[in-house]
Amino acid sequence: MTISYEASSMQDESVKRVCCREPISCDTVALMPKRKKSYRPERIVIIGAGPCGLGAGWRLRELGIDGHIFEASDHPGGLASSYLDANGFTWDIGGHVLHSHYPYFDRMFEDVMRGEYLTHERESWVWMCDRFVPYPFQNNIHRLPPRVRDECLCGLYEVAKYDATHLHSFADWIIRSFGRGIAKHFLFPYNEKVWAIPPKQMNYVWVGDRVATVDVTRIEENIRLSRDDVSWGPNATFQFPRNGGTGNIWKRVADRLSDAVSYQKEVTRIDAKAHRIVFADGTSETYDALLSTMPIDVLGKTLSDILIPQPMPLVYSRVSVVGMGIRGQVPDSLRTKCWIYFPESKAPFFRATVFSNYSPNNAPKGTWSLMTETASSDFRELPGDDMTDLCIEGAIATKLISSRKNIVDTWEYTTGHGYPTPTIGRDAYLAKALPHLEKYDIYSRGRFGAWKYEVGNQDHVFMQGVEWVNRMIENSEEQTIFHPEIVNRRG
Repeated sequence: MTISYEASSMQDESVKRVCCREPISCDTVALMPKRKKSYRPERIVIIGAGPCGLGAGWRLRELGIDGHIFEASDHPGGLASSYLDANGFTWDIGGHVLHSHYPYFDRMFEDVMRGEYLTHERESWVWMCDRFVPYPFQNNIHRLPPRVRDECLCGLYEVAKYDATHLHSFADWIIRSFGRGIAKHFLFPYNEKVWAIPPKQMNYVWVGDRVATVDVTRIEENIRLSRDDVSWGPNATFQFPRNGGTGNIWKRVADRLSDAVSYQKEVTRIDAKAHRIVFADGTSETYDALLSTMPIDVLGKTLSDILIPQPMPLVYSRVSVVGMGIRGQVPDSLRTKCWIYFPESKAPFFRATVFSNYSPNNAPKGTWSLMTETASSDFRELPGDDMTDLCIEGAIATKLISSRKNIVDTWEYTTGHGYPTPTIGRDAYLAKALPHLEKYDIYSRGRFGAWKYEVGNQDHVFMQGVEWVNRMIENSEEQTIFHPEIVNRRG
């Protein structure tokens, strides 16, 4: 399963030392470039005012060091932006929730939000076999029809027989971890929908603690007692702004840095050897150190005088978000639910979020809102041209809504880059590309700059920016990008 969540951690640690000293894996060492021990840049330039670029700007401001952020759009936030539509509904670019792995991030959040947020208990579900099944799915297979339940349970019994030393792909990992029954009925179809690529083409090193482990004895007891089991999860609670959606967080951060952020500054060319950036408006900037948060494949196309090592085995999915504003109150079946996963073909979307449950201010009085996400890629096209109509039909087919008659608002947004896919070959490529760029003082970081889904949530990418500044100024290690297994263990 692939879920964008961020595990909570309230350990304290020094602002300046955001990394912990633990053993480094061989794979991590292969990705880690050598640092310039005596180098401290004077002119620091940041491309992108998403969470990563703003994290770098925040840390620079905290240290009293000048730096400037250039953003191509007219607002901050990147994929964590929010939009207010003409009918008064607020929408995010997908179902973002906030769980921090970092005390440093927690302090920033409290500083800018000043208590103006809500805290929710996570309630996530799977819709399949014409019913809701609580997450984690494997702990609640007692809700399934007997034939499907027994097939899933038999697969779990077989897991212990599998050889864990011969895993080559995410598909292998799914079968080894959950058995063929759950793979067949849930994890294979769901992951193909969310990634828009077959799991056999993906690696499995990104998984970490993102999926609950299997306890067959516990599952058997749940079946015997017909007992729901929803206790697992490092993201048992999450925070959400009272007003303005997720993007309000990043707007507030950017407001603190307003004199250091320039908007509508699209990069058209980077002269790496001359350390010069050219923008679409004809202006240019020089730099000693450049933090680029644009997708690394897009960055490669702007480089005028160097090439990123080829071939480039980077794959990504696009996400089509459809919002529905609905007259009336949230139905009882959805009143406490946060999000629902959809592995079956009855709906084109892989996830739906009851967005007005996150904050009542996300929808005008007397209405509620539902937001769906559908993935596509070069391997899998969207199922049709009219995604709004298809998602409304899917919402009716899966009993999220009863009919079209109460829909008073729709909103649609499709990302260019949605999910950075952890394909086989990704890490070997990054191990060449990132150090090569650093030879020219270009550092590619962020959700798509580093292309690491496993550290691609808001807190992760904010801290990628913070840790990059710490490396430039204090020569400290960048833990998040090079030690994701340590960072995510904190949950």
